[in-house]
Amino acid sequence: MESPAFFFLAIALCVSALIVLVAVVLKPRNGPIPVERRRVDLPQDNSAVGRVSESAVRLVDTAIGTSGGPFNREVLYNAGVKQAPADVTVVVVIAAVLLGGFGWLLINPFIGIVLAIATPFGAKLILAVKTGKRRGKFEMQLTDTIQMLIGGLRVGHSIMRSLEAAAQESQAPTSEELARIVNEVRIGKDPRQALEDCASRMDSEDFQWIGQAIQINREVGGDLAEVLEQVAGTIRERSEIKGHVRALSAEGKMSAVVLMILPVAVGLFMSALNPGYMRLFAEHPIGIALVVVSAVLFAVGGFWMSRTVKIKF
Repeated sequence: MESPAFFFLAIALCVSALIVLVAVVLKPRNGPIPVERRRVDLPQDNSAVGRVSESAVRLVDTAIGTSGGPFNREVLYNAGVKQAPADVTVVVVIAAVLLGGFGWLLINPFIGIVLAIATPFGAKLILAVKTGKRRGKFEMQLTDTIQMLIGGLRVGHSIMRSLEAAAQESQAPTSEELARIVNEVRIGKDPRQALEDCASRMDSEDFQWIGQAIQINREVGGDLAEVLEQVAGTIRERSEIKGHVRALSAEGKMSAVVLMILPVAVGLFMSALNPGYMRLFAEHPIGIALVVVSAVLFAVGGFWMSRTVKIKF
């Protein structure tokens, strides 16, 4: 079992599974679309691998139900991921198996199990980072969005028509969020609730002010364009203050990044320079315990530094 032939066979199987993941699972599925509604020019994947992957996705979809599991539609939507929850869940499971197998074969079984368990948490972390970037981009586009709303109101459009026009002229994610507001109102959702839900999804206090201004105008009347002009001025001043805070905290964030990368880089360098020295941390019980304690302290220190350099205002 420890012969080189078995080792290379295991590596070949892992690489084959990775190719199947990229070539089959990640591509769009055509199964849920009825045959009469499909485009004739789109080729259908009737291969055995395609049928197996589609069956696996359907099985996972049935297992997670309407909730979507940890990778539900709301989480994926906020992160800007277009795949369905079942697709992402299958990808994460396959990635966990591959990473666990590589860790088991190349290092030891304990590391393989740790990598397999950590994969879903890593996927959640990636989605959280993508969500933060999407929300930050929405905030950056907010000033232009208000100006488009003001322009639409001043030429005589209603607020919903102005939102629709702004959705058509804006870039993602603003276009996606404004189009969602318009579509939700069209199917009967209360405009106030639609605006509040958008502010909650984007975690934007500035957009919440816009929603409150629109709701107050709907109740008491007045010149909404003038109100939004004043709101835009306030948002611009807040954006300037945020820029100053980011500039002042940039040094602390860079120091935190360096401190987080340094122990990992040193460990990888020592593993490449002297594998026998680092093998003790993967084979000896005390070394494994020290690795676990170090990982916990690493996570605690990273969280503490992130809270230190992140300023809420």
